[in-house]
Amino acid sequence: MTTEPATIHAFAPEAADGTPHPLERYRGKVVLIVNTASRCGFTPQYEGLEALWRRHRADGFAVLAFPCNQFGAQEPGDADEIARFCNLTYDVSFPVLAKVEVNGPGADPLFVHLKAERPGLLGTQAIKWNFTKFLVGRDGRVIGRYPPQAKPEALEAAIRAALAERDGVNGEGI
Repeated sequence: MTTEPATIHAFAPEAADGTPHPLERYRGKVVLIVNTASRCGFTPQYEGLEALWRRHRADGFAVLAFPCNQFGAQEPGDADEIARFCNLTYDVSFPVLAKVEVNGPGADPLFVHLKAERPGLLGTQAIKWNFTKFLVGRDGRVIGRYPPQAKPEALEAAIRAALAERDGVNGEGI
């Protein structure tokens, strides 16, 4: 008997307030998962992430931010400080979850899964820096991994294509 590969729907990372945030609630949606930081050169990408979220959320798209302090200690704040920064600086309205580790023995299980599903260049699994992005299809499987320098607007075509997918059939019925 073979088992179905795990999807993101099997995970329940912590919300910023410490309660479980089951990803089962995103079943049937396209999700962009991003490790973020407030004091990084890529931090202005919050603006692009918010724009994508506002443009496509009615079509079944979600953005999930996971603050991470593993790269240059660029996310030193606690959950309240991070939320205040995101809201006041970039008017972020998508979920910003609890701070996580994305690499090493303390890596959050969701990120262990994401990295295994979509390794980076030359098969490396480690996340290299803040604002690495994972695009997840409606079925909960990872369909793309994008480096920190990939601006959110550069993912527009991939997001539209993923949103067009319905039960394995794209919007054109092919």
